[in-house]
Amino acid sequence: MTLSDIPKSRIVLFIAVAAIGCTLDLATKSWIFGKYGSQAAAGPDPFVIVPGVFGLTTNLNEGALFGIGQGKAMLFAVLSIVAAVGVLIWLTIGGAGRDRWLTVALALIIAGILGNLYDRLGLHGLKWQLPDPRAGQPVYAVRDWLHFQIEAIGFQWPIFNLADSFLDIGAAMLLWHVVWRERKASRATIESSPA
Repeated sequence: MTLSDIPKSRIVLFIAVAAIGCTLDLATKSWIFGKYGSQAAAGPDPFVIVPGVFGLTTNLNEGALFGIGQGKAMLFAVLSIVAAVGVLIWLTIGGAGRDRWLTVALALIIAGILGNLYDRLGLHGLKWQLPDPRAGQPVYAVRDWLHFQIEAIGFQWPIFNLADSFLDIGAAMLLWHVVWRERKASRATIESSPA
């Protein structure tokens, strides 16, 4: 399969969803970090939406999911590039572009990858602030800002961003597709079996 085998409407859909998602992610990060700075995670949420449950706070994550792999931003940047290439290959050569559901799922994943890759490469232009010993040096970390918690029981969900949400939604859509397709294939096999 080649790119020319994919309906043009799917290519437009993929580019539109990926571009809108990445733009929303980067715009919201820019807005919240411009408003509250990059060190808000040291204290309480600067903007509480639902007391004890949800607020906006800024946090710089040098790792990946749930803060795993702190300080390995360049490794995760390389892995992000590899993942993005894999998604594009699956979309085109792998034929996922023929399926609207897969096209949207992969576009959301690309939006998430690109939004966080932008941060990992330090393109946001942030510099570490005092009291961090790296004060003045460029920040190679993902900007997170959505903070869910259940204060009454001491539960804290890791602070995240829209790119993380797009990655999760895209992955959930892929999982749903696999389960749905498997059920559909099983049902077709049962229906076509001689009685």
